[in-house]
Amino acid sequence: MTPLEHSRKILDTMLGYLGFVVKIEEDDGPDGPTLQILTEEPDALIGRRGEVLDDIQYLVNRILQRREPKAPRIRVDVEYFRTMREDNMLEKVKQQAERVRATGHAIALNPMNSYYRRLVHNLFVDDPDIISESAQGDGRFKRITLKKRGSAGQGAVPAAGEAT
Repeated sequence: MTPLEHSRKILDTMLGYLGFVVKIEEDDGPDGPTLQILTEEPDALIGRRGEVLDDIQYLVNRILQRREPKAPRIRVDVEYFRTMREDNMLEKVKQQAERVRATGHAIALNPMNSYYRRLVHNLFVDDPDIISESAQGDGRFKRITLKKRGSAGQGAVPAAGEAT
């Protein structure tokens, strides 16, 4: 059984015990292995701002990692919610990066969980002009600061439309 098949079984069992009727599709695409949940009750599985979905993904990966320590991280989505949210968020981050390129001033992004911070960091791994740095500290949600590569640590300004 592949890690994706194993994670599908974990997810199907978990949701079955919770009383959800779902169809789960597997996709081993370029973004990594993904389980897409199709259901009549997407809001209950997504939660407020995707928090329930994040927790489900976390649990599936924790259980999978205990059984298969070398298994890749599995992405869990409900009715393409995460896909649309990620695309929207990354587009906004790219716009902020263009502001950093144009002005040379660092920009602090809205706080985000580790999954979304990883997406942002991966976006700038090979970027010749922009680096991304996570704020140190405790807590689930942290800010990422976008800076021009080689800049002398200019103060970060909040992203447009964001309260300080």
